[in-house]
Amino acid sequence: MSYKRAIQVLDRCLEDIQNNRKLMDGVVVLLACDFEQTLPVIERSTAADEINACLKASYLWTKVEKLYLTIDIEGHLDSDQEGMVLFTIQFCYVGESEDELIDHVFQNKQQHIFDEKWLCERTILAPKNDTVAKINKKILGEIATETSVYNSIDTVMSSDDTTSNPVEFLSSLDLSGCHHISWN
Repeated sequence: MSYKRAIQVLDRCLEDIQNNRKLMDGVVVLLACDFEQTLPVIERSTAADEINACLKASYLWTKVEKLYLTIDIEGHLDSDQEGMVLFTIQFCYVGESEDELIDHVFQNKQQHIFDEKWLCERTILAPKNDTVAKINKKILGEIATETSVYNSIDTVMSSDDTTSNPVEFLSSLDLSGCHHISWN
């Protein structure tokens, strides 16, 4: 999630230190992440600003060589005929339905819901935020306790900010982690 300029500054610094015009002074730089899914976070920006700030929009991107982890170098994980690692049920559970998955991951949720350690040991992964929001809503609906919902403000406080933050844009935001719920 680094800005492209941070990596470009590293390139220039390495070149300047040795007075060498080679990319990154010829040093191999390894960046580990999924560039398809991470964008820099820029306060009060538009989607175009964030895309423009990412490494893929840099002159350096054409020099990036993608490497993929494909071999189990530990040698002790089970894999199928194609070499894909097989996960045990203790590590990964794939349910037939959302309800089955929720019941498996959050067994006895009503009695453990206030146990932070128990909650931190559980997670359901989903590829899209709307799926996560749907599952969260379903889980919260099954908990017999009083809840409070705190909504965010979706209006512009100063007319000077309307060009960078139009109300339509603010109203369209549905980011993960923006829903705050407290139990009484």
